[in-house]
Amino acid sequence: MTAELSTIIDFIRYGASRFSAAGLTFGHSHDNPIDEATHLVLAALHLPPDLPPAYGTGKLVADECERVLALIERRVSERIPVAYLVGETWFAGLKFKSDRRALVPRSPIAELIESGFAPWLDHRHVERALDVCTGSGCIGIAMAEYNPDWQVDIVDISPEALSLARENIVFQHVEDRVEAIESDLFAGVQGRRYDLIVSNPPYVTDDEYAAMPGEYLHEPKLGLTSGEDGLDLCLRMLDEAADYLTEDGLLIVEVGESERALVKLLPQVPFVWIEFKVGAMGVFALERRDLVEHAKAIRAAAQARR
Repeated sequence: MTAELSTIIDFIRYGASRFSAAGLTFGHSHDNPIDEATHLVLAALHLPPDLPPAYGTGKLVADECERVLALIERRVSERIPVAYLVGETWFAGLKFKSDRRALVPRSPIAELIESGFAPWLDHRHVERALDVCTGSGCIGIAMAEYNPDWQVDIVDISPEALSLARENIVFQHVEDRVEAIESDLFAGVQGRRYDLIVSNPPYVTDDEYAAMPGEYLHEPKLGLTSGEDGLDLCLRMLDEAADYLTEDGLLIVEVGESERALVKLLPQVPFVWIEFKVGAMGVFALERRDLVEHAKAIRAAAQARR
């Protein structure tokens, strides 16, 4: 039957049908089988994601057909995320290398970067920014791309993730403005202060991880899980962040579904939960002065985990 497939559109349609029939999970940059198949087919053919529709009728040569069909079958049989199969994905409108050394880039923080962090930075001067738990480097590198006058540090505890992040720094030509540092949270940036700290840390609970679809098991567990309620790392960050923020510094952190647990644990802390185009996504903003004011409660919550 696959011999009847010939055009780009044919393979996208076929891939989407196979993905739907197989009951795949879509949570790595895409939320539907058509976008997933489009990513796979165009990346496999070294074509841009904004390919004009007229090219959809272009026919594949024999080796291209074999390559695309093989990737479609691997996506179905092995449940490997498309980004890992083709070695690339997109974040905040930028292409990044992607493989099993780090999570597939996917965070609503991309929307904040593209909007200039409005209104949070509207009246705030930023010279230095920090991306904590950077993984592939996508958040920090995108911040540097969108803000050429910023110096950005990106940190991660995983040497494997940092090796991928460094490749992406070179890939995006931001070597002069982005520094990758191996660090357990802030341990590797002692003495530095930042106007903005952004983080998408691990926040999946132990129970959630045990129930995750097969696609997520291809990703490093270190980048996903953070204790029984998903907040172990976030609480450490809240406890330490004030020492690394400038006087008017801002902290932005994604905690996803662990939002409820965080609010219950620290009800007195004035987290501002950011609204995105699709609604709330478990991302909060917090001023340094609020971290200082509520340091005692934050410290107690963090120390209870140690």
